[in-house]
Amino acid sequence: MNPTPFDFSQTTVVVTGAGAGLGRAIALRFAAAGSSVVVHCNRNRAGADETAAQIHDAGGAALVVQADLTSDDGAEALIAAAVERFGRVDVLVNNAGVYPVTPLMELTATEWRSVVAANLDSAFACTQAAARRMMAQGRGAIVNIASIEGSTPARGHSHYNAAKAGVIMLTRSSALELGPSGIRVNCVSPGLIGREGLEDAWPEGVASWKQAAPLGRTGAPHEVADACLFLASSSAAWITGANLVVDGGASCRPVF
Repeated sequence: MNPTPFDFSQTTVVVTGAGAGLGRAIALRFAAAGSSVVVHCNRNRAGADETAAQIHDAGGAALVVQADLTSDDGAEALIAAAVERFGRVDVLVNNAGVYPVTPLMELTATEWRSVVAANLDSAFACTQAAARRMMAQGRGAIVNIASIEGSTPARGHSHYNAAKAGVIMLTRSSALELGPSGIRVNCVSPGLIGREGLEDAWPEGVASWKQAAPLGRTGAPHEVADACLFLASSSAAWITGANLVVDGGASCRPVF
């Protein structure tokens, strides 16, 4: 038995979309557990630099890598930079994505493709790039950030819903094929995560959520980060292909 399952010393984690929100919380959580962190961003370089600064200020190691994960070589460049700096990749957290709201009948093909590319294609590309290194190491863990909307659709999010459903199945398919190489692949499906200004901007939505969720509140970014840390840890050594729902029980609400 490993007496310190949440000690990530001597490991490297790559967190995509780590310039703010969930990505930042995940990066900080792994850094606090001792991991060297590769902080990825696409456009939000200032945010990624701030995430890295917080890690450095706490005595940790961090590298910022800016890359477009929807390009042909963006994912490979990200993982190559991680290996060049830290020598290995032990954990990949596919968090990067976008969350636009557009009714189905107003969606253009370009908008559809851009959302699928940002949320699903990027996870596929990073999974392949990281898995090549993990296979050579004989071990690794990949955690994908999906959503409860991958199982229960929301209005105006058909492109996002479909992409996140794809992330869930990408997780299961990857777990099936990469397991023999010692690589575990799981995903986390968050519910509504609170952020500054959310309740003011969407009071009716937040109120409805709190009424529906048995725990009566929105989630916090660190709670999703804790779920990621668990799935990447030795405490989850026999868990792969799983979708861990982190939504305060909202998915349990009855329909009648």
